Amino acid sequence: MNWYLEVLKKYAEFNGRASRQEYWYFMLFNILISAFLATIDFFGGSFNVETGVGLLSGLYSVAVLIPGIAVTVRRLHDTDRSGWWLLIPLIPVIGGIVLFIFMIQDSTSGDNQYGPSPK
Repeated sequence: MNWYLEVLKKYAEFNGRASRQEYWYFMLFNILISAFLATIDFFGGSFNVETGVGLLSGLYSVAVLIPGIAVTVRRLHDTDRSGWWLLIPLIPVIGGIVLFIFMIQDSTSGDNQYGPSPK
């Protein structure tokens, strides 16, 4: 839970680096919270089947959009890549796979152009 809160504290900080652990724990808690809120939306009657989003889960998604982008950019920096690589999923099929591979790669050892190692 600490990793999740750390990302939220760095709400719109796109500079620096984020470790693999910080990124994946943030994503894990994001998925768990989203599933919980979607369940509440479904049983509470605010879930829209056509859009696949409910009131609470929609508000939550908007609230964590910028921190999610920021931690992804910092994670790309940790692998010594520009944040512009975040746009690669715009290439159908292969783009998402490439970004996933970048996210699971180990950090660049030592300092790089984006700052000191988060380890």
